[in-house]
Amino acid sequence: MPDLTSPPPSVVASAPIAVRRGRTASLLEGVGLLGFLGVFGLVRARRSDALDLAVTVKLQRYRSPVLDRAMATVSWPGFPPQSRIIPAVLVGGLVLLRLPLEAAGMVGAWGTAVLATAVKALMRRSRPVAGVDIRVVAAPLGGSSFPSGHTITYVGLYGFLAYLVHTLLRPVAWRRAIVGCLVGLVASVGPSRVQQGHHWFTDVTASYLLGLSYLIALTRVYRGWKARGTAEAP
Repeated sequence: MPDLTSPPPSVVASAPIAVRRGRTASLLEGVGLLGFLGVFGLVRARRSDALDLAVTVKLQRYRSPVLDRAMATVSWPGFPPQSRIIPAVLVGGLVLLRLPLEAAGMVGAWGTAVLATAVKALMRRSRPVAGVDIRVVAAPLGGSSFPSGHTITYVGLYGFLAYLVHTLLRPVAWRRAIVGCLVGLVASVGPSRVQQGHHWFTDVTASYLLGLSYLIALTRVYRGWKARGTAEAP
């Protein structure tokens, strides 16, 4: 079994490196939030419609049974009921591994679903409609198109899981393989939502930006919990 008891030596940073990483993370967090607000403003003002249509048409031009199946598979974890079961299993698994702080952090990562719902209620944007230029794959869709709930929850859940694996898992081969799969899943879910006609390009772009900002903030809170717990340990 992989060892999850302590961080691997390769990810333990010296103080100067940790400071630089912290500054970079704070910069990315701010850029992500500002980028989201910028995209939000463009969509609200209906100034992104032409771009969204052009990207959707171009992306859907590349079709094959293999690609369609791959895109459907990538999106599958984000639909109910699995979208509710998988996060609960992740939280429960961390509890069983006796990692309560990590389990609490995963609950926070699941909070991206609540964040998406709140922004959807504020924006109330219509989803793409099937027509001559756009194909929409049948799926259990609901709510506003902006932002993409799939994308932002993948960034939160699977992004935080990748962070935990990177910091806690010792065997290098296991760590790289699992993190690679999780990052690939997060990176491909946005294009899959557009390719299937369920969201616009700016929907997924905004979700990536806001999700990244949220994820960085969450990992900072988690590190604070971890450091405090270590300092208080006998």
